[in-house]
Amino acid sequence: MTADLIIKNANVFMTYRQCFEKRDVAVAGEKFYCVSPAIVYPGVKTIDAKGKYMIPGLIDIHMHIESSMTTPVEFSRITLPYGVTTVVADAHEIANVFGVEGIKSFMSQKTEQDIFWAIPSSVPATNEMLETPGAFLYPEDAAKIASAPGVLCLGEIMNFKDLCAEGYSKTREMIRLCRQAAPLMRIEGHCPGLSGEDLNRFIYEGVDADHTQQTTQTVLEKADLGMFLELQLKSLRPEVVKVVCDKVLYENVALVTDDTMADKLAESQLNGIVKNAVEAGMPVEKAIYCATWTPARRMHLDDRGMIAPGKIADFALLESLEEMQPVMVFKSGSCVYEKGVLEEEQAEIQAGKLTEKQVEKVFSVGDFPEHFYHSVHCRSAVKEDFQIKVENRSAVFAEVNVIKISDFGTATTPVTRRLSVKNGYICWKEAGLSLAVVYERHGKNGNIAKALVEGTLKTPGAAATTWSHDSHNLLVVGNSEEDMELAQKKVRELQGGYVVYAGGKLAAQTALPIGGILSDQPMSVLGEQLGQVRKAMEDLGYDNNNVIMSMSTLCLPVSPRLKLTDFGLLEVKTQEKVPLIQNYFDKNGMRI
Repeated sequence: MTADLIIKNANVFMTYRQCFEKRDVAVAGEKFYCVSPAIVYPGVKTIDAKGKYMIPGLIDIHMHIESSMTTPVEFSRITLPYGVTTVVADAHEIANVFGVEGIKSFMSQKTEQDIFWAIPSSVPATNEMLETPGAFLYPEDAAKIASAPGVLCLGEIMNFKDLCAEGYSKTREMIRLCRQAAPLMRIEGHCPGLSGEDLNRFIYEGVDADHTQQTTQTVLEKADLGMFLELQLKSLRPEVVKVVCDKVLYENVALVTDDTMADKLAESQLNGIVKNAVEAGMPVEKAIYCATWTPARRMHLDDRGMIAPGKIADFALLESLEEMQPVMVFKSGSCVYEKGVLEEEQAEIQAGKLTEKQVEKVFSVGDFPEHFYHSVHCRSAVKEDFQIKVENRSAVFAEVNVIKISDFGTATTPVTRRLSVKNGYICWKEAGLSLAVVYERHGKNGNIAKALVEGTLKTPGAAATTWSHDSHNLLVVGNSEEDMELAQKKVRELQGGYVVYAGGKLAAQTALPIGGILSDQPMSVLGEQLGQVRKAMEDLGYDNNNVIMSMSTLCLPVSPRLKLTDFGLLEVKTQEKVPLIQNYFDKNGMRI
């Protein structure tokens, strides 16, 4: 056998010892052939690494392409230069809109990056009595997908109540059928807030991984119970990382992205998470290990994750371990990125110097059915949608249940507030609250539901979106009836998107015409637009580390604690409906 490529004088990551040592590396075809202190093959193409750091291709085993509001083709193009050569994507967002057809539309996309698949387990996240998705995924559907090429796991199990229900359980049946079709299939989990007996039961049913926000306590409890931990950005706090390091839990941990917003994707992806982990206190060698080998092992991807003979030649060359920004990236032995070349291509496309075929290589949406572009089917908003009428006309005050958002993460807190009632309507604006309104937009029942929210907009305005997890109904949040009406109508007009209005004027917008959740624009355009949306929301006083995700998860009924679906308010753990108005009172404060 003859080598095709030699990388000389590289500081190569030695996976089992988690250190760097000076080595030469030979590649034959798509695989590593030889790793040695000195390699000489006359006539073979040679790259002098000049001491650069050579790491295996990064492997992200828990992520959602739709969270970047783009398509698999564009996602692959953007993230390969970050050294991310393999991802395991859970397409449950497109599945909640288009079901099996949506999943197949993603799986059929041809990409340079290796994209493996998780079967969406929660379509919908709860059930049709609590929320309305665009489609349903049944255990039999999941079992058929389980045997398809590239499918590695059953995606995050969210519905704890169904998993542990007496009698028939859709979730347990899905696990059973998938394991029957693929005995080694991993079962991924989503279990924020579970502890004690509930957590034990969750694991007992076969779910042995969690990617949700961790604390020092949950890391230890879950690790002790045999759970594999997938740490995303919001878990990478110094105190959490310290526990992982002090207790030497690296074999039980992978770094993942989960969700990367489009404007943030313009800067980094999993390579940024590695950098975040290091900044939080994890040794860089351990962080690389948790972004290459441990995720590969978790998903039975035994052909990659290290630089060793016979492994797929996925790797990146780095000038600096501090920045984690590759200067060259190789996928299956071929160079797919070299610093400066991509920038030149972008400049040429803007100057009109590339052919149509060359342009397609730089940017392509991928193929989707025509009806994917026409999926928002709800009526236009009217002024009455943004008022809360009381049933008791004699009431002077009303006790209401309110969703209080956090300034960090997506968890909410249920609170009660006593508000004035005038002329039969609750005075929610005078109380400094915002109103959230959900419109069922899949054309199934026309549901409209409302909730009061504390901690969002502080100055008059509104935001609206169809990118509202996971059922992706149309959500409007605001404190100005005029702006809320305009925002809702604009999203309908765009057939999906994220818009912000203030003072009767459009402040920012991002069109998401593919299923109401994906853009058909290059990431450079999409990222800039979403950045403007983010800034416009922050300018209105929305205070959260990720305002986009904070708003979009107000409709996610498996994320703690109080959320809003098109059926109304829902207490997440118990899956019980909560009334918007709890009690009425007279002018003396007496309950009536």
